[in-house]
Amino acid sequence: MPTLDVALDCLKNIFGHDRFRSGQEDIVSALLAGDNVLAVMPTGSGKSLCYQLPALTTESLTVVISPLIALMRDQVAALRLNGVAAGALNSATPREDAVETHRRLRDGQLRLLYISPERLMRPEVLEGLSRYGPARFAIDEAHCISQWGHDFRPDYRRLTELSEHFPDARISAFTATADAVTRQDIVKRLFGGRAKVFVSGFDRPNLQIGITPRNSAPRQINSLLDRFSGQSGIVYTLSRREAERTAQRLSAEGRTALPYHAGIEQAVRDRHQDRFLTEDGVIMVATIAFGMGIDKPDVRFVAHVNIPSTVEAYYQEIGRAGRDGLPAETLMLYGMDDIRLRRLMIDDSDRPDEAKRIEHQRLNALLGLCETAGCRRQALLGYFGENSAPCGNCDRCLFPVDTIDGTVIAQKALSAAMRTGQRFGTEHLIAVLRGEATAKVRQHDHDRLPTFGVGADTDKALWRSYLRQLAASDVLKIDIGGYGALKLGDHARAVLDGTKSVALHSEVAKGSRTQWKRNPETPPGDFDPALLARLKKVRLEIAGEKGVPAFVVFHDRSLQDMAARKPQSLDELADCHGVGAAKLDLYGERILVVMKGSQISSEPAAAAETCLPEERVFHTKFGYGKVLDVSDDELEVEFEQAGRKQIPVRQIQKADGREGG
Repeated sequence: MPTLDVALDCLKNIFGHDRFRSGQEDIVSALLAGDNVLAVMPTGSGKSLCYQLPALTTESLTVVISPLIALMRDQVAALRLNGVAAGALNSATPREDAVETHRRLRDGQLRLLYISPERLMRPEVLEGLSRYGPARFAIDEAHCISQWGHDFRPDYRRLTELSEHFPDARISAFTATADAVTRQDIVKRLFGGRAKVFVSGFDRPNLQIGITPRNSAPRQINSLLDRFSGQSGIVYTLSRREAERTAQRLSAEGRTALPYHAGIEQAVRDRHQDRFLTEDGVIMVATIAFGMGIDKPDVRFVAHVNIPSTVEAYYQEIGRAGRDGLPAETLMLYGMDDIRLRRLMIDDSDRPDEAKRIEHQRLNALLGLCETAGCRRQALLGYFGENSAPCGNCDRCLFPVDTIDGTVIAQKALSAAMRTGQRFGTEHLIAVLRGEATAKVRQHDHDRLPTFGVGADTDKALWRSYLRQLAASDVLKIDIGGYGALKLGDHARAVLDGTKSVALHSEVAKGSRTQWKRNPETPPGDFDPALLARLKKVRLEIAGEKGVPAFVVFHDRSLQDMAARKPQSLDELADCHGVGAAKLDLYGERILVVMKGSQISSEPAAAAETCLPEERVFHTKFGYGKVLDVSDDELEVEFEQAGRKQIPVRQIQKADGREGG
């Protein structure tokens, strides 16, 4: 039986890491011992290594079940660059690659096979795979198995049949987001109730959390994007139309923004996703159709224009930022219309009543996170059963709000809702409370009610905040069928008769959101910025030659470690973060040339020639392109999307190499 020491040798020699991250060692040990495992680990904590290392310690096959083609492609590319025998079978696999993968399976040469659940569970695939005797199955995004999971997929449910088809194989399941109910359901369905469950800490301290009411979404989103000019990020919207509209607006402002949703043709979606993964500074504006399994480490921000569906969905979506461990920002905007739409989506779904009840509870928990007066991270981790001190890295910690005894305020709001027949929404109730004799108020004689004007001393914005908080705490209830009418909630009677008190806070913070400051980045030591720029240039050359995203070659953290250590030999380079034996052999000498101060010639024509990789693949704001001709003045480049472009040599010189133009 392979030992943990063998796994550690693989970790160092193949992946270039000296030690396990928190939680990895226990999971790898359990898998090596032959246990079935469910592991819940935060995004960016190294889940994939937990099933890759056991696969590399033996001569047997591990099948990795993954939900997205893009994830399979990037992970297989990264493994192959590290010298690992890995392959994928999906609808996008080129025929010659699929033939080679089947040959290596037949000859017992493949260690890791990536496949989708839809393809795996075909009878002919199951039958063919049984001949190769896989020793392990690893299921990624395992929350999709459970009907209580926030992203339940029927095709994942069939994975519960794996133990029947492969009784001798061990099964492991991995996810970043599964609460106690979902974990219990996965263990019951997938493992028959018998599995070792590992729940690592959910905290992502490098993520700065911001949640605020939506008042001007374009202005609020732009404020975030302006702080990350030229860097990659994701903007989530609730609807396809909003995704298209937001992407168009951002593009008109000079940003590189691409829409992504299920209504876009698959080929266009794939193209947009490829650009997001391979280019810098791309903003993906998407519905929840985008993101699962995306392994781009340098996403610097995630913004939500609307409230997500659950705390789990929110946690998974913001987890796509800062996977490299460096600081990243998150921002969620929300309003009463979001709450109404979310409840309507739950009630209109074809799920069983019990599932709908749990979804409403989960939405209530998310509303509680939005309206909490305390540390956001404390509330978020508390939902997953973890305790923590105030984080100092969320909007509530940076700009605290005061809490008051809001019982009388709640009684006024409840009285207004009751006396107007529980048939009117937020704006009408606010008009009644503030004593505003609008046409609608006069039409219904609500200006004659005893509650007319009892809240005149509170402005509209604050009343909106109070009503949101009362809805979040179930004192008021949003009537889905009544187009957002506010009705008495479960706790209303107790508040009205004075047996239950209500704490409220003002959304008028002590600090301005324009003063929001990002935490300083914490790279691995002081590094030379000019050297880092040259290393990124070499990485881009290699990525262009291999046809893979730059982060698959080396993560930013690896380059920063090189720029800090400044290794002068292959042995010293091997000690840098993420430099395994295969990459050392393939790229070590090229990295050392940069370390020893190689400079690009200052002559125009020479600069144009020298800065191009051997295959003459060029990268600019237009994407990747092939150089067709070089003259003293310009390059002619054929771009995949933009067609032929003339790139002046002076622009290349000005940008010091490949990213000119």
